[in-house]
Amino acid sequence: MESIYAALLLHKAGGKVNESNVEKVLNAAGAKVDKSEIAKLIAGLKETNIEDIIQSASAIPVAAAPTGGVVEDKKAETKKEEETEEEEPTGIGSLF
Repeated sequence: MESIYAALLLHKAGGKVNESNVEKVLNAAGAKVDKSEIAKLIAGLKETNIEDIIQSASAIPVAAAPTGGVVEDKKAETKKEEETEEEEPTGIGSLF
């Protein structure tokens, strides 16, 4: 998977997407380099256009985020934290 990220980064930066450059990006990031995976990736990319892949991926609908109770619970937690902070003054301000 890391080799795909490296190829996308190279593409976005305007670099040439080839085995050597993908390997350099992975090494620079400290990621594991699997030369056979990189070779398969580059072979697959020779027959495709990266921009077309990105466009088709962005057309996939994203599932809607859950609504209701989760948001309300977070608001309640935030309110409780604020109340707790007001009840326990600290520092120089608590002396006055």
